[in-house]
Amino acid sequence: MAAVDIDMPMETEVEILNEEDMEREAEGFKEQGNAFYVKKDYSEAFNYYTKAIDACPKNASYYGNRAATLMMLCRFREALEDSQQAVRLDDCFMKGHLREGKCHLSLGNAMAASRCFQKVLELEASNGQARQEHKNASSVLEYERMADFGFEKRDFRKVVYCMDRALVLAPACHRFKILKAECLALLGRYPEAQSVASDILRMDSTNGDALYVRGLCLYYEDCIDKAVQFFVQALRMAPDHEKARLACRNAKALKAKKEEGNKAFKECSYEAAFKLYTEALTIDPNNIKTNAKLYCNRGTVGAKLKNPDQAIEDCTSAIKLDDTYIKAYLRRSQCYMDTEQYEEAVRDYEKVYQTEKTKEHKHLLKTAQLELKKSKRKDYYKVLGVGKQATEDEIKKAYRKRALMHHPDRHSAATPEVQKEEEKKFKEVGEAFTVLSDPKKKMRYDSGHDLEDEGCGGGDFDANNIFRAFFGGQGGGFNYESNQNSAPGNFFFQFG
Repeated sequence: MAAVDIDMPMETEVEILNEEDMEREAEGFKEQGNAFYVKKDYSEAFNYYTKAIDACPKNASYYGNRAATLMMLCRFREALEDSQQAVRLDDCFMKGHLREGKCHLSLGNAMAASRCFQKVLELEASNGQARQEHKNASSVLEYERMADFGFEKRDFRKVVYCMDRALVLAPACHRFKILKAECLALLGRYPEAQSVASDILRMDSTNGDALYVRGLCLYYEDCIDKAVQFFVQALRMAPDHEKARLACRNAKALKAKKEEGNKAFKECSYEAAFKLYTEALTIDPNNIKTNAKLYCNRGTVGAKLKNPDQAIEDCTSAIKLDDTYIKAYLRRSQCYMDTEQYEEAVRDYEKVYQTEKTKEHKHLLKTAQLELKKSKRKDYYKVLGVGKQATEDEIKKAYRKRALMHHPDRHSAATPEVQKEEEKKFKEVGEAFTVLSDPKKKMRYDSGHDLEDEGCGGGDFDANNIFRAFFGGQGGGFNYESNQNSAPGNFFFQFG
């Protein structure tokens, strides 16, 4: 039987057939990917576009389609790689250039984005999308410029505003998010700052900038040991991170100096403690909470050093930094009480009691209110020139001295104005003695009662009668006469 000749295709023909089959298969995968893309099933669309690329890796549109899908999945870095591959395969692929520009913009690289959009406009000058995206890139560059200027001027609110606007156009830019988070921390908005940093760390646990911001929040919340741990971790991931290095150094220095001050205070070395707290306050002006505590601590030292004005000033500085700092209010209000500034003390204690309604704070407030009420009456102790703990003998001696000093007869040669003033003082001295020399009246006066309102003091009594009764006079008038044999200014009294 004769052999049968079979036409065998040439090798090149087989290759052509295989390429055509692969292209048809790739097109099929692309169409399936398109169908899933329309249904917004981007994960499945990604899978089929990947199959198309595997089947036909030289087709620019497949990379372009997969880039579009990755953008919808917010995987902008991968989308950028696909877009760049697409335009490498076809430099006139406008959608590829557009998508590359959008990826650059989303990632915060506005300069590169501008170049991509400019390329599209060179290919098609009337392309409205490219023109709009080019404007968006210019806006991001302007927001960056304004933010840099704001940060330099320590206008952190302005920086947050600029970064919020920039992130609308560049939602995947970690750099913008970190700058915003850092400024939120510097503004004392720690939960917001931590939220931003935590979102980044969920996507990239090795991000040195995000680790730095987390540490910064803890540092500013006076959790210094935990903060140092984050700074060290940030430096491990990014050894050249200067901000983390500086913050770590400041945190350690601040903790050490504060502890030295506390130790000196406990040892009653108040001058040394004052100096150490002062030095600690110069380490980092941005650390609001820790500095508030340092000011309050220094205020406590000021009170121990018998310098209430300094103590009040330091407590006020602490409250300006942290208006929720109850300890600073309590310290300042005690200083106000010690210096008899009762209205200010009442105001502080009211703030404390509104914040923390405890029995102790209620008692402090009522005590201050009582002292304020007492301060608005005549201060009989001051009239006599004695302290509130004066004994009966001290009160009598004080009355003797003041009564003789202000007796009208002693000033008979003075002007009418002086005579009137001295007569008034003489009457007040008698009134004060009437109350403070009577145990019952004194007790009521000390407990805050206004005896003048109750008709127990300052009434129509005769100060001369009190004077005569005290000095043992019997009826008649009482006169001062100059003793010519004594030194000038000396007087003696004579009963008639």
